[in-house]
Amino acid sequence: MKCNVVRYIVVSLVLPLFSIAGPAIAAAPKQETATFSGGCFWCMEHPFDELPGVISVTSGYTGGQKKNPTYEEVSAGGTGHAESVQVVYDPARISYEKLLDVFWHNIDPTVKDRQFCDVGHQYRSAIFYHSAEQRRLALASKAALEKSKLFKGPIFTEITAASTFYPAEDYHQHYYRKNPLRYKYYRWGCGRDRRLKELWGAAAGH
Repeated sequence: MKCNVVRYIVVSLVLPLFSIAGPAIAAAPKQETATFSGGCFWCMEHPFDELPGVISVTSGYTGGQKKNPTYEEVSAGGTGHAESVQVVYDPARISYEKLLDVFWHNIDPTVKDRQFCDVGHQYRSAIFYHSAEQRRLALASKAALEKSKLFKGPIFTEITAASTFYPAEDYHQHYYRKNPLRYKYYRWGCGRDRRLKELWGAAAGH
């Protein structure tokens, strides 16, 4: 009899804990990753950082051969890597299509191996897909842009499978927040906003 009473008390105490923990675990957001290259990674963090549903944005290097490259090595060329941003997002709150739209409106897809004042393969524009669905959507978005005839020439943006992503040094992360004046001066000096406005008009990114 005593055992039954003890069991009843234990069950009565434990079951509410499971009922409380259950919803908390179920509520954890699903996370997916998107990776883009659009020239200077300082300038590509900003537009994604402001989007509802984006969990984090990290500047880094991807698409090359050298392991653990440094900023000096990548910016000098020769490693095969591109300055990139890796976006972690909640697909229940923001779609990959929306991320693609933001990406296109923040780059110049009409040039090869450069973006604005930065020249070299390390500054190419690229979409690095993480799944077959991302690949399909990226190709469709590029095809739609080509079909629109918005630009006279070809679209040079690469669409390729994601590979190892190496986060950049700490001082590069969220540079636009840490050094707002230098960041704004760089964008202005590089002619990024001016060119984006020429390309995209009122839909230009920032």
